[in-house]
Amino acid sequence: MTGTTSKRRLRLENKKKKMAAFLDIAKLNEYDRSQKDKNSVKIDDSTNAKPEIEPSPKRLKTETITTEGIVKEDEPPLLGETGPSGKLKIFGEELTELKRMLRERTKRIRQLPTLRLRELGEHASLNVDINDRIPMFLSDLQHLLMYSQIGVHSPYSPARWCALEKYTHLVNVNLLIVENISLYHFTNHESCFPFLSSNFEFKLEMITPISYKSDIIKDLSMVPLTGSQMKRFQSTYGSLDSAVTKSHEVFNTLKNFFPIEDPEMDPLPISTPTNLHANDKFARTQLMLSGWQMVEENFPLPIKGLMERKYVGYVLTKDKYKDATPRSPMFAIDCEMCKTSTGELELTRVSAVDENHKVFYDTLVKPDNKIKLKDVQQDLRKLLPEDAILVGQSLANDLHALKMMHPYIIDTSVIYNITGDRCRKTKLQTLAREFLSEKIQTGQHGHCSTEDSLACMKLVQLRLKKHIYFGDAVMGGVQSEVRAYPDMGTSYYATSMLKQCTRADKTAKVTGVGDIGQRYQFYIDKGEDVEVKNIICSSEKSNKEVIKKHCESLKQYSLNIAHIKVPDNNLEESNSSKIFKNVDKWIRQIYEETSNSSLLAVLFGGQNQGNGVCFLQLKKEYV
Repeated sequence: MTGTTSKRRLRLENKKKKMAAFLDIAKLNEYDRSQKDKNSVKIDDSTNAKPEIEPSPKRLKTETITTEGIVKEDEPPLLGETGPSGKLKIFGEELTELKRMLRERTKRIRQLPTLRLRELGEHASLNVDINDRIPMFLSDLQHLLMYSQIGVHSPYSPARWCALEKYTHLVNVNLLIVENISLYHFTNHESCFPFLSSNFEFKLEMITPISYKSDIIKDLSMVPLTGSQMKRFQSTYGSLDSAVTKSHEVFNTLKNFFPIEDPEMDPLPISTPTNLHANDKFARTQLMLSGWQMVEENFPLPIKGLMERKYVGYVLTKDKYKDATPRSPMFAIDCEMCKTSTGELELTRVSAVDENHKVFYDTLVKPDNKIKLKDVQQDLRKLLPEDAILVGQSLANDLHALKMMHPYIIDTSVIYNITGDRCRKTKLQTLAREFLSEKIQTGQHGHCSTEDSLACMKLVQLRLKKHIYFGDAVMGGVQSEVRAYPDMGTSYYATSMLKQCTRADKTAKVTGVGDIGQRYQFYIDKGEDVEVKNIICSSEKSNKEVIKKHCESLKQYSLNIAHIKVPDNNLEESNSSKIFKNVDKWIRQIYEETSNSSLLAVLFGGQNQGNGVCFLQLKKEYV
């Protein structure tokens, strides 16, 4: 107890010394400020010489005459007494007041919102070498915007790439979108963006929606339905297709990264006995991973910026694909890998099983053998149909080993979950034991790829025989008190991002050039005359007018979006510098009009030839 008491006493003494020093510095600063405009003047009375002005020292001193007639230099006034160490001692009311000041300052600091990048966000930073950089998606920015407005009530979280803390203390969020300016333009003309370059902390490469046949307004405005939302709309309207027709909240959308031919039928038709597979109770396409899920699960995707750097040597399973339907065939694939002299895991065996549980393809792959990886790739490209659905456990790892990409995936590690947490995956061995009553991976010589792929196929077929949420604790298919978000949903149906952001008492305004405002409005009310009081969409004739109107209304809305567009023909070398400097001036104008404790984002939308770039900054309140 004595040791503990002495340590506590020492801590208290140290705190007192720190507070005393802080107050002493504050008093000295106040004294210096009071003497700031005064000059020390020396006058020789005997010679009547002109006063000589001395330069002000760092800390001003004055001269007084004591009662004994001795000239003495006066130091700035000190409080209290000094201790044995010569440090100032404070006590009583002064100590109480200092403690109060420090508590208030600490409280204000702790209430300020903060933004920091996680590992995936750091990988997208322009500070990372271009060969190691992994670009982000527009959906990542979308998730940040929603989280900044409604926090834990958002259907999706930006936690995969960043952490926004104290979001409730944000005054507002302001986003400027500039179409047709790319990462290439910024990096090659950075001197034209002095304010943007020096005042925005985070600069992140972003995949342009043009690269996967979409556009910024559509991708930003539409939010894929989560599993919980699917349940709600199905319960209310009978089916999602009916919800699209009868509700103003549900949209039918389809976006692809892969070269898929125009579908001859709706991508997710209503599940009826006539269009389902004989043994399925619902459409197997409803188990396929959506685009954002493939990103989350680290599947290789044929996207510009990644193909040239991260996925060199990867090939598509087909040159062109047909749209997957409820009757598309399924093939379960599993690969075996081993660590080679390079230190990396390399493919040693690949097996595929069809829906009849027959081995569809099985071969060994060794670097020194005649069978090479390219041979396996060519075999699979020939054997797999154009609408094949691939099944597997953590299938992203197998496709990386194969260096292949495929659009239609059912992953048993995603659709089966017994933990209630999407981030915690269950081993295939456990899933087979719990749901199939089978023991796999019991041998002493490692896993068998045919055994694993067969188990995956059986698990998917079992799910299709039961119901869509069978075996999923997150969606209530397994008894569990733990829930996590986002729950498994679909990218084929979506809701409005702006409607999500304006839940409760939040408001939003979009100001766009030309017809951009009306295009945002469509993704709010589907083009119908539906009154939405807390969202305003307006259009202006010029980019300059958009910025002016945007700045005038910044402090009136929780979320503000300004969307401008630079014409392609204006970006010639002779004219581009002027345009870029104008954009930088507009960014500065928006920044200066923005309140403290607000989040600012600038998005350069990119072009066909180059990715976009996103800039983020929290305008802080200094205390």
